[in-house]
Amino acid sequence: MTGRDEISDSQWQLIEDIVSPAQSMGRPRKDDRQMLNGIFWALCSGAKWRDLPERYGPWSTVYARFRQWRDDGTFEAVLSRLQLRLREDGLMDLETWMIDSTAVRAIRASAGGGKKGGSEEPLDHALGRSRGGITTKIHLICDRFGWPIDFTLSAGQESDTRYFMPTLEKVHLPGSRGRPRKRCRYIVADKGYDSDELRRYCDRVRIKPIIAQRKMKRKPRPGLLRGFDKPMYRQRNIVERSFSWLKEFRRIATRYEKLARSFYAMVCVACIRRCLRADFSYRT
Repeated sequence: MTGRDEISDSQWQLIEDIVSPAQSMGRPRKDDRQMLNGIFWALCSGAKWRDLPERYGPWSTVYARFRQWRDDGTFEAVLSRLQLRLREDGLMDLETWMIDSTAVRAIRASAGGGKKGGSEEPLDHALGRSRGGITTKIHLICDRFGWPIDFTLSAGQESDTRYFMPTLEKVHLPGSRGRPRKRCRYIVADKGYDSDELRRYCDRVRIKPIIAQRKMKRKPRPGLLRGFDKPMYRQRNIVERSFSWLKEFRRIATRYEKLARSFYAMVCVACIRRCLRADFSYRT
């Protein structure tokens, strides 16, 4: 019997070989499933690591496991596995994707990262001052059903257009056969992404941009297949709902982590929880 925030037996079977590989030597590890459930509890509650319930073991061990999985790519590997299952089961749309960003308010404790995090950590730790105060932006790509595909982080004052191409270039959807999927047929975005540079980029990679034009710009805009598909554009609320689902986790609704890498890992864990909601039961 599992708690509300804990992983079920069928869900654990999907990812057990990634999260808990066979150990041939060394001192036996703490139960990986218990550690993962502790991370899920922290994600959902937004509480401090030190407040972790005793049933998950020592808080320092759970936090150390979180850092290990953050650094060795375990969370990304789990998310790729779940995306592969969604793709194989026909639950993921590979034709129409949506992109948008949301600002996350950072608390005072998230400042002070200094030079920690190594060369991969951005100098500003993805923290910046915007109208909402000290914030971090999550730039998310999801499909037509709201399944997360990929995301990037930036400081809160950064423009959406600057992270359109880097986020799209990060996409690497695995497939059971052939090369990974890196492109869609349509990309849907709001008028904040209306720029000549982005439309020319979509031309080069053969993606049709479904992006509304700003009212002040009446002249024809560049972009593959100039017809604007209003019914498809109306589906853009799906990416807004995806942000709402992710922000149900208090660790995502508010940023507590000092390092951008740690907050990125938490967003990845939230995407994992979102993908675990899919009905894989008929194949397990």
